[in-house]
Amino acid sequence: MTLRAKLILAQAPLALVLVLFGVASVTTISLLGQGPELILKDNYRSVLAAERMLQSLERLEAVALAHSTGRPAEGDPAEWRSRFEKELLAQEHNITEPGEDAATGRLRQRWSEYQHAFERIRSAPSREQLTYFFEALEPAYRRAQAAADEILALNQDAMASKAERSRRAAEQNRTLVVVATIGALTLGLILSLAMTARLLRPLGVLSQTVRRIGEGDLQARARVEGKDEIAALAGEFNTMADRLAEYRSSSLGELLQAQQASQAAIDSLPDPVLVLDVQGGILNLNRAAETMLRLGAGGVPPAVEALEPALRAVVERVRIHVLSGKGAYLPHGFEEAVRIESSEGDRHLLPRAPPLYSEQGGIIGVTIVLQDVTRLMRFDELKNDLVATVAHEFRTPLTSLRMAIHLCADELVGPLTDKQADLMAAARADCERLQGIVDDLLDLSRIQSGRMELKLEQIEVRTLLESGAAALRSAADDGRVELFVSPPAESVEVQGDRERIQLVLTNLLGNAVRHTRPGGRVEVGAFVAGSAVRFEVRDTGEGIAREHLDRIFEKSYRVPGARSGGVGLGLFISREIIQAHGGTMGVKSEPGRGSTFWFTIPAAERRPAAA
Repeated sequence: MTLRAKLILAQAPLALVLVLFGVASVTTISLLGQGPELILKDNYRSVLAAERMLQSLERLEAVALAHSTGRPAEGDPAEWRSRFEKELLAQEHNITEPGEDAATGRLRQRWSEYQHAFERIRSAPSREQLTYFFEALEPAYRRAQAAADEILALNQDAMASKAERSRRAAEQNRTLVVVATIGALTLGLILSLAMTARLLRPLGVLSQTVRRIGEGDLQARARVEGKDEIAALAGEFNTMADRLAEYRSSSLGELLQAQQASQAAIDSLPDPVLVLDVQGGILNLNRAAETMLRLGAGGVPPAVEALEPALRAVVERVRIHVLSGKGAYLPHGFEEAVRIESSEGDRHLLPRAPPLYSEQGGIIGVTIVLQDVTRLMRFDELKNDLVATVAHEFRTPLTSLRMAIHLCADELVGPLTDKQADLMAAARADCERLQGIVDDLLDLSRIQSGRMELKLEQIEVRTLLESGAAALRSAADDGRVELFVSPPAESVEVQGDRERIQLVLTNLLGNAVRHTRPGGRVEVGAFVAGSAVRFEVRDTGEGIAREHLDRIFEKSYRVPGARSGGVGLGLFISREIIQAHGGTMGVKSEPGRGSTFWFTIPAAERRPAAA
């Protein structure tokens, strides 16, 4: 069994934990999702029908009273009788609770009595109508009303009972999930630790042998059984130890000891390694570099000029960076990887390089490691696709959820108590925050997939500033923060995508308002800087420490301890939008003295004034 298979097998228990947790979670969510349906499916229609029948009875009663007193009646009694009959038929076809059938039958009988009384009062002489109203129609109305109230109370009690059952089921399911998670996690950790310890045992043997040889015992050997990579490495190590023992007795062995050890070390690396001198010549390379980069083929001495043009440019750039005294070169992301063609298909190599120092401390060369990140980039693409798919699928239910919360919060479907109104306000705020996160994830997926398209137009700078400030004016007032707009002295236009530039301004202003204490000040302004327009958002907030300024625009990076309402994508997306416009973005900040975020957008060509 190979080392890769053993590593995968060692992680299998943890994968099983995830599967068990997923099954338990899906089961719990399914059971919880049936609760509201159980409550509403059977009883809600009956409650609604009862309320509407009561409303129709009240309207008919008002019409009858007006008719009895000789006043004009409001509404057509035939319409209200038709509505009552429609809702009564709906109730008769929605019998779901014990005793509801009998209550519905009583309501049908009393409705018939009420209709009979209603028709008699309409046909009675005028002088007898009022007397008949109180002696016959009013009692019939009370009996029909009581029958409808009985159906209403019966279904409301049933809904309350089902809600209680749903709550108890939720508590049981929560307990089940907790128990299943703890048990699966414990079992997965125990099995993973046991299998990992067994897998690492040959490495311990190899490590002990290396330590003994390092102490001078060249007779030590690593005895590792198996056919995996560790066993192969142990065999190669034993071969090296044998050769070291042979060279130990000769002066040549003493001279080449250090070189062979270093060569064996870099040859054991799976990634290409190049050791360059100050002039850019190749001093040394490993087998992976020879194979993957096709250097030294046909007996030709390896040279940087034999590399592919794109890779040669990257190697030269890394070498100049290190030799200029800037320290080791470390990549910032997969976007710095270079693509090459190999016998196994296209590969993506990510460079990193530490300097080589002489005994006097001067830089005498560069060691460039070209890490093969092909699989990692594929995994990153899969992750981005997954995030984009999940975010897209969230939009439809999230839109429905937002609409429902807004309708409830605005009391369009019924009045709310003070406590309910507070809960709906909190739900609305969280829903809006979730909508912002989904929008950020969708923008991120478009940026990373190269599908971000700009709709360029000429935009008035003053309009951009005022629109951005207007969007955050309410939040600033709630936080007692002064928000000012400083437009350019003269009319200036930029060439860009209005919606996306507005998104950048709103994001920067939102961050400034969020991180400014009550009584503070936030100012947004712009001025012409050469062929571009520079926008600035200044605040008197808490500021940012110097060690975080270089990483503030990285994806998903958030300053430790800082207040945040998102997932750390706003500044990253803003910078990508500005760079897509051909501009730049930066920040100046000191702790306790506020921050200034700025970006530039190319200015639009001035249009000639009308004659």
